[in-house]
Amino acid sequence: MVDNINPDHYRGRVECIDAIEQVTSDLVGVEATDTGNVIKYIWRWKKKNGVEDLLKAQWYLQHLIQHISEDEELKVSMEEFMAEKILSEDDDA
Repeated sequence: MVDNINPDHYRGRVECIDAIEQVTSDLVGVEATDTGNVIKYIWRWKKKNGVEDLLKAQWYLQHLIQHISEDEELKVSMEEFMAEKILSEDDDA
C-alpha cells in the first residue's frame, strides 16, 4: 500500500520532516521556508524527480541567498558564482 502522506522518498533512518524541523527550529519566514525546501528537494531527488528536484533546490537556495544578502555586492547570481568556482578550480589544476 502506498503511503501518500509519508511516501518512501521522505523516509529513512532519519525522516526528512524531522531533519527539517531540527535545522529550521531557529529560523522564521523566508529563511525557514527556503531552508526547508532546499533540504526537502535534496533529500528526495534520487528517489523522485531527479534533476528537476535538484533544480528546485537550487532555486530555493538562490532565493535564500538573495533574501539574506543585505549588501548589493553580495547579490551574486548562481551563474556568476558557479562560473567563478569553475574558473578557480581550473586554476588549481
